Amino acid sequence: MKKLLPLFAIALLFSCNNTAQNLSSKKQEIINAKPVEVPLKKGKARAYFASGCFWCVEAVYESVEGVEESISGYSGGWTENPTYEASNTGRTGHAEAVEIIYDPNIVNFATLVDVYFASQNPTQVNGQGPDRGSQYRSIIFYQNAEQKKIIEEKKTALAEKLDAKIAAEIYPFQKFWVAEDYHQNFEKRNPNHPYIKGVSVPRLKRFQSKMPEVLKDDAKH
Repeated sequence: MKKLLPLFAIALLFSCNNTAQNLSSKKQEIINAKPVEVPLKKGKARAYFASGCFWCVEAVYESVEGVEESISGYSGGWTENPTYEASNTGRTGHAEAVEIIYDPNIVNFATLVDVYFASQNPTQVNGQGPDRGSQYRSIIFYQNAEQKKIIEEKKTALAEKLDAKIAAEIYPFQKFWVAEDYHQNFEKRNPNHPYIKGVSVPRLKRFQSKMPEVLKDDAKH
């Protein structure tokens, strides 16, 4: 039995290495993919961001003037029809993300990127606050070369300002999967939830204090 243990350990090592290589290959395919550009619908544009728990990010963007709606979901991975439970394993490749529906005549993409960085700890890798894991990693999705340039320039400027490495990854947008109904508008519908009171609301308030000039009137009070 003792002789078999080293062989088992070697087999397990190769299995883990192969799994890691496969995941790395899948991730690289996504990063190298051609971005999908989402057309305007009734004059409204869409943008996609991942930055920790989508309950928090949804509330942040819905406080911004020009944002019509923020929808929680999953993006950045390779698994079809991801669920909350599957995403939480970290094996789907997806991160919790939000779809931002906005009026480009009121707020532009560059400002939405500023909101993104101002509403998080930009140096935290694979998570935000108490939420840890690849499903909570920071990703900014671009739909065309212009958006990619905006993201890269702002990320570089922030890195220089903070003299630190910025954790946000930059992905070409592929597809957004809408999360389960109970996740939508979670902060508004569950104001007394311990996570909302202890994590989400404080994060929202920190952001609002940094960028009061972009807030809707009812978010300034």
